[in-house]
Amino acid sequence: MEEVDRALVDLLRRDGRMSYTDLGKAVGLSTSAVHQRVRRLGERGVIRGYSAQVAHEALGMPLTAFVAITPFDQSAPDDIPDRLRGIGEIEACYSVAGEANYLLKARVAAPGDLEALLGRIRAAAGVSTHTTIVLSTPWE
Repeated sequence: MEEVDRALVDLLRRDGRMSYTDLGKAVGLSTSAVHQRVRRLGERGVIRGYSAQVAHEALGMPLTAFVAITPFDQSAPDDIPDRLRGIGEIEACYSVAGEANYLLKARVAAPGDLEALLGRIRAAAGVSTHTTIVLSTPWE
């Protein structure tokens, strides 16, 4: 990937709403050239989408937890991500190396909601869980 494309991706990672004009000024290209490059980055799958940074506390979901999950039966088909995809409180699912098979990032309103979520995860995927609750997030 060219340095200009890397610079565009870096700028968009920091501010996904940055205008093509402002991007062009930052990297020394015309607005139309930037538009074309960003479109190509999307077509190549480098840029997969844009998202909003949300104040989860304002949405009533202040509690963040990481849930490490391990299947009870390691020989069973590995369809855990598909089984958990529809659970709205799960924000991300990472396949990991180590003791657990997957690490889930979840957001809920209160400890009781986390307890209920863990029960739903265990029932839906046939897994054991190990949970870490986030106390604060200095940066993300």
